[in-house]
Amino acid sequence: MVVSAHPLATSAGVQVLRDGGNAVDAAIATGFALAVTYPAAGNIGGGGFLVAVMKDGRTTAFDFRETAPAAAHARMFLDSAGAYAEDRHHEGWTSVGVPGTVAGFFAAHAKLGRLPMRRLIDPAIGLASKGITVSWALYDDFVELDDEFLRHPGTAAAFRKKGKEPYQPGDLWKQPDLAATLRRIRDKGEAGFYRGTTARRLAEAMRANGGLITEEDLAAYRAKERPVLRGSYRGAEIVTMPPPSSGGITLITMLNILEGYDLASAGWHSAGHLHLLAESMRRAYADRARHLGDPEANPGMPVDLLVSKEHAARLRGGIDPARASRSDPVRFNDPPESVETTHYCVVDAEGNAVVVTYTLEDSYGSKIVAPGTGFLLNNEMGDFNPVPGRTDTTGLIGTPPNLVAPGRRMLSSMTPTILLRDGAPWLLIGSPGGRTIITTVLQVVVNMVDFRMDLAEAIAAPRIHHQWLPDVLRIEKYGVPPETAERLASFGHRVTFRGSSREQGRAMGIVIDPATAIRQGVADPRQPEGSAAGY
Repeated sequence: MVVSAHPLATSAGVQVLRDGGNAVDAAIATGFALAVTYPAAGNIGGGGFLVAVMKDGRTTAFDFRETAPAAAHARMFLDSAGAYAEDRHHEGWTSVGVPGTVAGFFAAHAKLGRLPMRRLIDPAIGLASKGITVSWALYDDFVELDDEFLRHPGTAAAFRKKGKEPYQPGDLWKQPDLAATLRRIRDKGEAGFYRGTTARRLAEAMRANGGLITEEDLAAYRAKERPVLRGSYRGAEIVTMPPPSSGGITLITMLNILEGYDLASAGWHSAGHLHLLAESMRRAYADRARHLGDPEANPGMPVDLLVSKEHAARLRGGIDPARASRSDPVRFNDPPESVETTHYCVVDAEGNAVVVTYTLEDSYGSKIVAPGTGFLLNNEMGDFNPVPGRTDTTGLIGTPPNLVAPGRRMLSSMTPTILLRDGAPWLLIGSPGGRTIITTVLQVVVNMVDFRMDLAEAIAAPRIHHQWLPDVLRIEKYGVPPETAERLASFGHRVTFRGSSREQGRAMGIVIDPATAIRQGVADPRQPEGSAAGY
């Protein structure tokens, strides 16, 4: 079973499984194919995380998060007067981190793959060179972003017909520069991306436009294999991503807090249920801001404490069942992430399970394609805390663990997660959504474990989000009736509703029946072209 944001990428992964590849092989093929078919977030110019649970019980995680270039520094997003320059933080050439996706896929393949890497990249090359049909979803994106595409010659060449005219629905969209870049990766391995022609073209474009990434930065990039993070919730074992993802720690913290309540008796999406969710979110996100960042740059991060049941009990002790707490930035004495990312899941016939979340940060990343490369660059430097020492009620965080430094990996909310029952994979889940990723995954888990929903119900159900700062409880449109919203407001929550165009998350999941081993794959109905397929 493969579940991803685009049917052609899903098909590429399924065909690898048919040809004898394992779940890791299929995940790599799906990921490369998404770089062609889903440019909003599929990428070779960004980064992410892969978590695997193998049939023999082995677990591992691969961290291919982007890194800050060697020339980066903590005050690089302040102007000459010392004020925060948001455009420099999230837009343009200085917002680009050193990409990690290609290195991550090669690292995972070297450790766990089965088929030759050539076989896993060829489907993406075929899609890029032969072309894909422009769907209405792609067309809508292209129209919305056309002015931004025109700012950069490399982007216009890649995303406009002959570099001049907008594509129309039904047009065949070929990406010859991307195909050539993928061929270099296929033929020369990691060096085909991090050295040679591709690296030189990227570095030259950086120099010409005031960017920071050099050929030396690219050559120095390494993906990292890390031990998975573990937790438990009502008898299910949680296997998830450790730092520099904040997702795993924050998810486990919230579940540990909620484990002390009988959520089912409160009633699904009752004011009592949502209040407890919001208060657990508030506390876990405050911990996230205080403690989490790149593990190499923050060796004293109290990970074991944060995921402990004892810590959750202390946090739970401060929750009033009928009154909202206040989120106070002052006690720290010391930027919101984009909602665009993508997640996909793979389970093979042998029972190997893989979840991947990777991203360009914003939808279509920085909107920049270096001439001759064909792939979009990320704007992940926007995930660093931009103003040292400044944490305020708008959601701007300035705590030390996630400040910019050369080679540092920016904190992420990506939460690729596998839940086990009796030691075997049961639920594979993840989502895009910036900081809402973690709360989206949380609610799918709670929906299934506490409220006994099937996976399709659990993913389709409306969601809420609280992230400590700003102190706002956001609810998807039509997520609760007016009387429930009024009840939450009477508790002291500042309730706002997301409009229909600002849905929370686009979760992708697979559930495996422990008795029959039958797989059910579900693509979030919020994802226009999401697909699940198996054989």
